[in-house]
Amino acid sequence: MSRLVLAAAVLAVASPALAQQARERTDAPPIEPYKIILVGDSTMAVGSGWASMFCARHVKSSTACLNLGRGGRSTRSYRQEGSWPIALAEAKVAGYKATYVLIQFGHNDQSSAPERWTEQGTEFPANLAHMVEEVRAAGAVPVLVTPLARRQFKDGKLDNTLESWSEQVRKVATATNTPLVDLNRRSAAVVQKLGAEESMALAQTEPTAEERAAAKTGTTLKPRSAEEARLPDLPVKPGGPRGQHTRKFDYTHLGETGAGVFAKLVADDLARAVPALASQLVP
Repeated sequence: MSRLVLAAAVLAVASPALAQQARERTDAPPIEPYKIILVGDSTMAVGSGWASMFCARHVKSSTACLNLGRGGRSTRSYRQEGSWPIALAEAKVAGYKATYVLIQFGHNDQSSAPERWTEQGTEFPANLAHMVEEVRAAGAVPVLVTPLARRQFKDGKLDNTLESWSEQVRKVATATNTPLVDLNRRSAAVVQKLGAEESMALAQTEPTAEERAAAKTGTTLKPRSAEEARLPDLPVKPGGPRGQHTRKFDYTHLGETGAGVFAKLVADDLARAVPALASQLVP
């Protein structure tokens, strides 16, 4: 019998025994997996927000981290288009010690577009409260997140256009006894400290010379339209990836530097807001 045939015969006999031994071993306890689902708008979404950096840098491998942020969505349109039922389905998946759903809206609820806009004092907080209720019904833990501050300045002072919307989120968190990550307050403080010009480094790309010159005076220019600010699509190869993220300079969306800054803020504040999750978060 050749050595090769002999080796094959030994493996055929030994494999069932080895498999049985592996099944009987009790020295490796099962992991206790967690899950974090991120629901929100473009300031959370892949390519333009902080959430993918949060998942990549600040969550342990024992925790599944799913970024369901979508550009241009509000508490109204996220539900109407069908994204919210997808998030709830993910929240119901069994096998996790605990599942957390972070909810961040406000930017597009403030929009004038009729399919996005919500009334600040009634519809917006009602939509958030309904989301909280449904997450709990799905067996998961809701966490509310106030909207990321825009980086627009006037006379050296940050014009925090989302403060009043953030206050509505805080009220819902209090009324529903829901953990809160106050990203608006924290991001506003960071941006104010950086100032109008230095905070431009948080954007997806460089500003124009005119935008930078204005920032040096402490007052940012009016944001360019989406089409005016948009960069050309990335080059593609035949048979390769063809998807594109909208890339532009503005005072709202984040490049890699900005995503890194605010992802860390969220991780720090989430650990304080939800102590049970702190062991799964990386500084």
